[in-house]
Amino acid sequence: MTTNTKDGITIRIMTEEDYIQVKPFMREQFWLNGEPLSASSGEDVQKCLEKENDEYHISMINEGTCLLATDEKQNGRIVGIVMAGGQYPSDLKKHQEEAATMENHFWGRANRLLSKLELEANVYKRFGVNRSIYSHITNVDESMRGKGLGSRLAATLMEVGRSKGFPLMIAYCTSYYSAKQKNALGMECVHSITYADYKDEKGNVIFKPAAPHTKVQLMAIKL
Repeated sequence: MTTNTKDGITIRIMTEEDYIQVKPFMREQFWLNGEPLSASSGEDVQKCLEKENDEYHISMINEGTCLLATDEKQNGRIVGIVMAGGQYPSDLKKHQEEAATMENHFWGRANRLLSKLELEANVYKRFGVNRSIYSHITNVDESMRGKGLGSRLAATLMEVGRSKGFPLMIAYCTSYYSAKQKNALGMECVHSITYADYKDEKGNVIFKPAAPHTKVQLMAIKL
């Protein structure tokens, strides 16, 4: 995929060397100020399982499926990212087993929710495919939100997926806004779980993000 620039914002494939700047960007713009479940958790999400998450993110970068958006008018300041990678049917069982053994911190709770979502959706059987490109994180700097950059990033990821031969793109949208954006690009919600209905063994609601975030949605589109 070639680099594309519009209105001074350049989108390109992320490299491993970029991660030293991408990581603090994710902390400030995503974990603390973008993703509703982590923002409402009261935990330092990035510090929890930090080594494992760094390794996961770098593995996706090395697939050549992650994107970086920079503002050329501000000396190449990072204004948006996409973390994405290939996913396969065997990963669903792997995720379920990993989630079941995790402690009851944010990542344990979140991974159990997402495992339930993906198992119930079963996109590989539904769409008859044996792999997908999984959009793990799409995040835009707060100053750039509402200007179409998130949609540009998602559309560019679709191009990357097609160029690499992925037949399907999926995203697990915990945010109302991210699901709305993906829907506008032609992605459909194939399964959702309402937060108010997702409870622990004592009947307590596990996730209570602020409005308008009421459910997690698995979005998909054939490429």
